[in-house]
Amino acid sequence: MVDLRDYLWIIWLVFIFVCVIIELLTLEFTFLMVAAGSLGGLGANLLGAEWWLQILVAAALAVLLILTIRPLLLRVMHRGADLTPSNIAALLGLHGRVLETVGENGGLVKLANGETWTARLDSSALDLVLDAESKVTVTAIEGSTAVVIPSERITP
Repeated sequence: MVDLRDYLWIIWLVFIFVCVIIELLTLEFTFLMVAAGSLGGLGANLLGAEWWLQILVAAALAVLLILTIRPLLLRVMHRGADLTPSNIAALLGLHGRVLETVGENGGLVKLANGETWTARLDSSALDLVLDAESKVTVTAIEGSTAVVIPSERITP
């Protein structure tokens, strides 16, 4: 009768391969550390250790690598990264001017970056109507609409 423990090394190799594939898709170094820990489990298998000891070695090595090597690798990988806000974060706090009256039903504003957005007033300024050429500041983006307040309302 075939003993499946004789073929446990194949399971280790498949698990390592799957972890490396997942790591290539995520790029977070977590599955790379699990794969390296599994290499330790494979090594324990090749040295003749019991199945539970193989799993223990793999788990301990993976945890050790995740807690020590992974943060270092992430720090090195993100060194020199561009910290400039982008997308919606870059629009928050941006100044602009009203092109079409912004009131109860919305309006149109041109932001300092040159983009033209549909706009509506922030809930704190619903009682106002902003005429053309009024200065505004973006407080939020909701879908394709900039939520604005008059620039005079901003307190330093």
